[in-house]
Amino acid sequence: MKRILLALALAGLTGAALAADAPAGLPVTPAPAGAEVYLISPKDGATVGQDVTVRFGLKGMGVAPAGVAKEHTGHHHLLVDVKELPAAGQPIPKDEQHIHFGGGQTETTLKLKPGTHTLQLELGDQNHVPFEPAVVSRKITIHVK
Repeated sequence: MKRILLALALAGLTGAALAADAPAGLPVTPAPAGAEVYLISPKDGATVGQDVTVRFGLKGMGVAPAGVAKEHTGHHHLLVDVKELPAAGQPIPKDEQHIHFGGGQTETTLKLKPGTHTLQLELGDQNHVPFEPAVVSRKITIHVK
């Protein structure tokens, strides 16, 4: 199973594609005590241009690519304008609002439409499944001019 997931991740078949093929009841990975994910930038309430660089922070865990099973590691998912967190025990969807960083990336540049947007991070395990308890940042609001 690990080799299949790694092959899928390397082929770019993550998120929704993986979720569609994922067996029901994937194991849930326990989060280490004190694990924390957070947004380094932009800051809550910031006014930014349409191209905004988002930097991710993580404490108490490490970052590893999707498909790599290494204890106390995961990879980032950026939730843009998401009202509710993805379902526990299921792979995080992959779409315009649930952006996967399965390569282990810790920053990105987004192109956002003018207006008010929310950003939040959620760490997923090697299968894109949220940890238990969820390792999720607080939601911030930014204003795009």
